[in-house]
Parts: sequence; structure tokens; C-alpha cells
Amino acid sequence: MADTHEIKQDMWDKMAASPYLMVGLVDGGHSEPMTAQLDKDQVDTLFFFAGKDNRLAAGGKAMAQFVSKGHDFFACLAGDVRVDNDRAMIDKLWNEQVSAWFPGGKDDPNLTLLRLDISSAELWETDMSISGRLKMLFGGKIKSDEDGSHAFVETTAA
Repeated sequence: MADTHEIKQDMWDKMAASPYLMVGLVDGGHSEPMTAQLDKDQVDTLFFFAGKDNRLAAGGKAMAQFVSKGHDFFACLAGDVRVDNDRAMIDKLWNEQVSAWFPGGKDDPNLTLLRLDISSAELWETDMSISGRLKMLFGGKIKSDEDGSHAFVETTAA
């Protein structure tokens, strides 16, 4: 079982390898796929380039769900989304993948930078033990120390 520090670090490592999340405002609307831009200098913060007409641009309470590429890590992140069009941050996070969506580049009139400030998170890591995997194969009962790690945290800082 991983400790809290380790599971938080694993989340950031997995998200760096595959930064795709479903993000939605808590007002009852549907979530949508977004690509997170990670800034190692910003604790508990995810950035997203979006169009000004994107439903998230209205801001407010939000939830984001993350599943790692290998389906061995899951996170549910709660926080607030808001527009943060700081030009220095746009310059820092800009990349070729983003430029493909905005033909006008960093000065595209529809471009906005959103930030999700994470206020809490629930994290699951399925680092199942060998005995747990064998029991699963043969229909046995899996004990809590064989199924992986789980943490509810108020900060994702590792």
C-alpha cells in the first residue's frame, strides 16, 4: 500500500504521461474531455487552453476525472475553474498541440486559458499484489491490503 505522499506523486507522474481528463462544472452540465497543461511550479493547479465559447469558460465549481493510460490510477478532483489569461503563463504552457487548435496562435481571438484550482481529491491506485491477482483469477476474496491504495487529500502537492 502506497503512502499518501507516494500516491500523490504517482498521480502527477501518470498525468504527465497522459494529461487527458473529463472536466465539468458542478451545475449539472456534462463533463467534456480536456488536455491538462501541467506547470510543476503551480501546486494544486491544472491549466486548459479552450475557446472563449467553451462551457467551462463561465467558471465555477468543477469536478475533473482522470484515468491513467494503463488504467491503474484513478483520480476525482474537485475545485474551481476560472479564466486566467496571464500572457506569461500562456507563453510558458504554449506548445504545438495547442497551436493546432488555435490558427491565430497565442493572439487567436477565441483563445482563453482556464485554470482549475484543486481544493480536494480522491485518489485510487490499483497496485494489486500478486496474491490479490491470483485470487481474482480464481474467484477468491481480495483483502483490503491486496487491492491497492486509496487516499482522500486536501492538497495534491507531493
